[in-house]
Amino acid sequence: MPTRDPRVDAYIESAADFAKPILNHIRKLVHTACLDVEETLKWGMPHFMRNGILCSMAAFKEHCALNFWKGDLIFANGKVGGTEDKGMGQFGRVSQLFELPTDDVMIGYIKEAVRLNEAGITETGTKPPPRAKSKEKKELKAPDDFMAALKKNKKALTTFENFSYSHKKDYVEWITEAKREETRKKRIQTALEWMAKGKPRNWKYQ
Repeated sequence: MPTRDPRVDAYIESAADFAKPILNHIRKLVHTACLDVEETLKWGMPHFMRNGILCSMAAFKEHCALNFWKGDLIFANGKVGGTEDKGMGQFGRVSQLFELPTDDVMIGYIKEAVRLNEAGITETGTKPPPRAKSKEKKELKAPDDFMAALKKNKKALTTFENFSYSHKKDYVEWITEAKREETRKKRIQTALEWMAKGKPRNWKYQ
């Protein structure tokens, strides 16, 4: 599902009158080309995201700019044909809508940006090497007093044994980080009560 960021609404609303139709038009084209695009604000400018940054737009006192994150792969020489190197982005200083390419051409650029991101192509035009999976099985050392208490509570023990590594780690770290013995014992008891109900450590925030 596409997401519209209210901060982008505010950015456009605060822009100069000449810039508003340009920014709104770019925004509309991006959403047309990529139905599940996400909006955000980075470095004070609206950015459009889909598996990474697709493009960004900005408004200045007398012009707007549109920058494709992987412009060097989308455009020859990193610029739209004939555009002089003025201002940020690949389209120079845009002060009127007609200075942008036609809608069909623009949508083509945006779709190409989506394709590059979905294919995992980096800015250099290559795919990053696959991350090697660790063959070592993660082991977690639970404190003796915690394990002793678990063995006295069958439901809690079953839950703990079926937990993922990260869920087990959440409980173990919470208990071992206690600075006072009284706090440690209280956390162990609370952990048993929660796990007896099948709850992970951070269940309140899920």
